[in-house]
Amino acid sequence: MTRLSDTVVGETYRSSVGWELLAELEDINNRMPGQDGEHNAATLVAEAFEEVGLNDVTFTEFPIPGWWRGEAALAVEHGDRKTTFRRSHELVELPGTPSGDVSGELVDMGYGLPEDFEDVDLSGCVVMASSLTPDEYGRWVHRSEKYHYAAENGAVGFVFCNHIEGALPPTGSIGVTNGPGPIPAVGVSREVGARLKRYCKNGSVEVSLDVACENGRTTSRNIEAVVGPETDEEVLYTAHVDGHDVGTAANDNGFGTALVVEVGRILAQLEDDLETRVRLIVFGAEETGLYGSYYWTHTHDLDSVKCIVNMDGAGYSRNLEIHTHGFETIGETFEAVEAEYDIPIKIEEGLRPHSDHWPFVQQGVAGVQGRSSAKESGRGWGHTHGDTLDKLDVRDLRDLSILCAAGVARLAESSIETPHVSATEIKQDSIEQRFDAGMKATYTWPWGEQRDWPWKDQL
Repeated sequence: MTRLSDTVVGETYRSSVGWELLAELEDINNRMPGQDGEHNAATLVAEAFEEVGLNDVTFTEFPIPGWWRGEAALAVEHGDRKTTFRRSHELVELPGTPSGDVSGELVDMGYGLPEDFEDVDLSGCVVMASSLTPDEYGRWVHRSEKYHYAAENGAVGFVFCNHIEGALPPTGSIGVTNGPGPIPAVGVSREVGARLKRYCKNGSVEVSLDVACENGRTTSRNIEAVVGPETDEEVLYTAHVDGHDVGTAANDNGFGTALVVEVGRILAQLEDDLETRVRLIVFGAEETGLYGSYYWTHTHDLDSVKCIVNMDGAGYSRNLEIHTHGFETIGETFEAVEAEYDIPIKIEEGLRPHSDHWPFVQQGVAGVQGRSSAKESGRGWGHTHGDTLDKLDVRDLRDLSILCAAGVARLAESSIETPHVSATEIKQDSIEQRFDAGMKATYTWPWGEQRDWPWKDQL
């Protein structure tokens, strides 16, 4: 059994490498996919990989659809008054939105669940939907799913309303694979949403939505390094470096990036004991369509991947969660880590098809998402200008680094087998867990027509 020595564990509680990288990532301010800040962040990650003693540090560049924020305003006519929301704590554009100036009746679709849109004519309307999905619904309904339901039912604009208080308008991509979505879209704070709902209760409300932005072509980068012996199979430990520009993306996903560096640092000290090579990957352009991980899976032989552990949304607490997607061996491996350290690790079996493990898992590769427990429903500070370093705790980074490194080291043992399954099995699980409707609505269902990838000419 490959175990972390007491010396390695103790030294990890004095390490500042990951935390210092996290602070540097925050100081970049804007790590939107394909923009200068994301490229600069990739350089910082590569330097950190080299600093902690990892091998074969490389960059891989790939094309993506780019999006650059402009200005937006939402004007509301209520009674004999007209109110215009345009300040940064009131609303933000959603990445992937096209520019446009549209007007229509504001229609509140509540949670914006699939059934809420059935047989509803929204022609010429501006639709508002909550960022919340009720816990009892059984699956998370993605913002892009609500957006596309609105567009398909005739809406001319979309307003995504945060359910978390604090003057925090939510961002998040609603674009399609190779460009912008069909209608202008913004996110508004809970407080603005409450006013809009109040106006709607008093009768028909007319709004004007004005969005100015730029859509074009750009490039993103993946950063990789390895540790351990040269073997036919590799264990992948991954995160994404990009983040939304309205905050500093400290939790989502600067924290995950710092974890990859810290776990790599720990494994470099165990290199002679590792039985399988471990590849550390920090993907680019996750936030606008999982482009980095999809590019990787399109350009590599997935038979060489023993399994993937992807970290996203891990900065909420020190309470590690592993979402197994039905790959029981990986769950059992982390249960063994739980027993060794006498620290609870929550194991969840359901699918989570919205981060960089998904391009692997949808093809049957054994893969999990690691994250940590949040106190409230949803992503909390994430995807808002409140996602900043002061919300995070270096002790959580150290605790999770140890647990994840212990799990990855065990997965690298040659005696632990993580067999892949057929893509058909994952497809059936997706249908049984009701993800098929949402992915088809957002044009991300991977078992239909070939998606129009920006790099299709390179393949």
